[in-house]
Amino acid sequence: MLVAADIARAVAESIPRAATSLRPDVRAAIVQALAAEPSSRGREVLGQILENAAIAERDGVPLCQDTGTVWVWVELGADERPGDDLAALVDRAVRDAYAEHGLRMSVVRDALFDRTNTGDNTPAFLDVTLRPGSGATVHVMLKGGGSDNASALVMLDPSAGSEGVRRFVLETVSVRATGACPPLVIGVGVGGTFDTVGKLAKRALLRSVGSPAQSPDAAAFEAATLEAVNALGIGPAGLGGITTALAVHLETAPCHIAALPVAVNLGCSAMRTVTVEVG
Repeated sequence: MLVAADIARAVAESIPRAATSLRPDVRAAIVQALAAEPSSRGREVLGQILENAAIAERDGVPLCQDTGTVWVWVELGADERPGDDLAALVDRAVRDAYAEHGLRMSVVRDALFDRTNTGDNTPAFLDVTLRPGSGATVHVMLKGGGSDNASALVMLDPSAGSEGVRRFVLETVSVRATGACPPLVIGVGVGGTFDTVGKLAKRALLRSVGSPAQSPDAAAFEAATLEAVNALGIGPAGLGGITTALAVHLETAPCHIAALPVAVNLGCSAMRTVTVEVG
């Protein structure tokens, strides 16, 4: 039977992996982009990203100095009763991992009234959802300020349709991409409610780069939107080229008949996530 300490242990072990190792699918996409990028400056940036990743993995140092906030999504089997205070144990795991591995502390006590650093990168931002069966899938994402600040959300009129969603993605990328360290992985969430659509966009970033959506309509939207994004010419590090994004990933959900919620969450070139099965 799964216990909360098992989940917390998975979080603690995932943090240094995410901080120091570029996801294999992201690395492969950058290698492919390097071969196709016509801009000499763009190729230089992509080469530097790969060199940085090799050094980080070899020396066990962070891919980026902004080691981010910690988002943990636990897909918990409905048969499990982990007990204990999961949030407290996850916070302890974050506190210990950040101290042990010398990662930068980036969390303040209160966004508006007390901008004092908590000193241990807690609290973590924890989501727990239920799924059938046993065990748990634990997703850990380290999200830097640059990429999260580049996020955007809008409540469109339903008549905007897929073209309206695509326009919003392009507007967001045009204005905010350079601050998010391109090449990007672009997570797009459509549906749900105001408070859930952002989570759809963030979860979209977990999908392997290069894997199309299961729905043919969603896969076609992703491909067309990626082509439009890369036609903007922003390029790696915003220095020009055809590799502004490596992928566009779309997640959709039901919503109210009068609503069309859309969220865009940009993943930076480091794209630091780890997913593990527990139990």
